[in-house]
Amino acid sequence: MPDTTEVTAENTPEITGVTISESAVKRISAMTAEGEFQGMMLRVSVSGGGCSGFQYGFTFDDEKGGDDHVLERDGVTVLIDDMSWEFVTGSELHFAEELIGSYFTMRNPNAASTCGCGVSFSMG
Repeated sequence: MPDTTEVTAENTPEITGVTISESAVKRISAMTAEGEFQGMMLRVSVSGGGCSGFQYGFTFDDEKGGDDHVLERDGVTVLIDDMSWEFVTGSELHFAEELIGSYFTMRNPNAASTCGCGVSFSMG
């Protein structure tokens, strides 16, 4: 059984979408089950900066914006604003656990290059 399920935003069915890995679902679910982020949604954003030109942002939000693409899988909700959506279409949201730490990351096939930290990228 594959560990990812493709989820496409309702308002852009012609776009491939963004997949959410099983590890990301588990981490989001755990973080939003109780405590500081209880009942919130993970927001993925792209902004200028980082060592490669653009950087990903991962925050928790309790409100959907008017231009948000709303992705749902196994009871968790991920929000991606319209501007950021253009940069992450076709990507996989993943939660990595490594010796150096654990973190959310995007596996983005559209990125021409990525930084070693996995947070910043450049477009071709």
